[in-house]
Amino acid sequence: MAVSGPVEPGTPAATAAPSPAAARAPAPEHLFRPISAEDEEQQPTEIESLCMNCYCNGTTRLLLTKIPFFREIIVSSFSCEHCGWSNTEIQSAGRIQDQGVRYTLTVRAQEDMNREVVKTDSATTRIPELDFEIPAFSQKGALTTVEGLISRAVSGLEQDQPARRANEEAIAERIDEFIVKLKELKQVASPFTLIIDDPSGNSFVENPHAPQKDHALVITHYNRTLQQEEMLGLQAEAPPEEKPEEEDLRNEVLQFNTNCPECSAPAQTNMKLVQIPHFKEVIIMATNCENCGHRTNEVKSGGAVEPLGTKLTFHITDPLDLTRDVLKSETCSVEIPELEFELGMAILGGKFTTLEGLLKDIQELVTKNPFTLGDSSNPGQMEKLQEFSRKLDQIVQGNMKAHFIMNDPAGNSYLQNLYAPEDDPQMKVEHYKRTFDQNEELGLNDMKTEGYETGLAPQR
Repeated sequence: MAVSGPVEPGTPAATAAPSPAAARAPAPEHLFRPISAEDEEQQPTEIESLCMNCYCNGTTRLLLTKIPFFREIIVSSFSCEHCGWSNTEIQSAGRIQDQGVRYTLTVRAQEDMNREVVKTDSATTRIPELDFEIPAFSQKGALTTVEGLISRAVSGLEQDQPARRANEEAIAERIDEFIVKLKELKQVASPFTLIIDDPSGNSFVENPHAPQKDHALVITHYNRTLQQEEMLGLQAEAPPEEKPEEEDLRNEVLQFNTNCPECSAPAQTNMKLVQIPHFKEVIIMATNCENCGHRTNEVKSGGAVEPLGTKLTFHITDPLDLTRDVLKSETCSVEIPELEFELGMAILGGKFTTLEGLLKDIQELVTKNPFTLGDSSNPGQMEKLQEFSRKLDQIVQGNMKAHFIMNDPAGNSYLQNLYAPEDDPQMKVEHYKRTFDQNEELGLNDMKTEGYETGLAPQR
């Protein structure tokens, strides 16, 4: 259970010029004098202040004093003669200590109830036997006794009991029972423990045996946590660590200047990194020349050469099969056995398109070649190529079934699998070890990837 002090309409607030009846202030060298009833020179300073209850002028009394075996404090008391409202509080006159402090007092006799206690705003008060706690910053600081702390807690709980009895009778009854237990503590019928935990280190519990050790009181100093530092305002709340934003090339189109391969005019090439599902990243590059209208596009693998080559064999049985995405790298060869056709590596370059688009590119490559279908071409060869073009049209239109084979020694080509991650019944995927000639074409035979730093020192 937690409790807060009575609702206080205000605190010693806006100060005005000292009243003409103000007592003589102590000399600067004796601002903080040891608290003593016999010291006639130790008089409070009176200041006229605004009452936050009735907004008339009241009187604030300030006493700068020093508690033996502790430190300097400022005791303030406000009273209003118009409405009768009063308020007292205590503030530490020193700085926040380097360490927090925790006082654990075992109350065994009535003498322990009379011990002086300095409780600052930031202190938490607990009585473990009752599972009772007064949170930090729920009450103003106070110079009181152990009995006064309990009485103040009882007053805080009784404050709103009339409203609770009207609205929440069950809760009010439970609080009444708890108040009875708190009041029984004043009789010290059985020992109980009082814990005052103050991260600022400015709270205090009197040791009546000082300077001897008090066996009923345990004082523990500790290092504050980061949360306690922030609570006391000693350290600005650290903003959440902002991780440097990594450049996400997938959401950005990069541009760089180049020359048109047709007219050599300045042009721009757009480049974008694309992640192909169930495959890898590829780089798509497109150039558009505003001078001559020439357009070109190219696809390059975004990864390294795979350890094994890949051979994809796809059976085209339906026109919908032609809508599948295809990535043909520059190292991939294409074969259509039904047409006795084979397209070698580097021809058509790298392309990311559909199967229908790749077949049309192949058809355009054949039919628009002036050396195969021009005036100087062989008639027999022309008939074969025209027949090839007709059969390719039948495949594109879905009137002819065929096998489409992609063989990429670098393993960087891809044909969409509509059943991914399961196997596609129309597609056969084979991984094979490259031959020496294939590694030679890829430039891997002369590439040293292990121990390449050995022997790099210049020889003279």
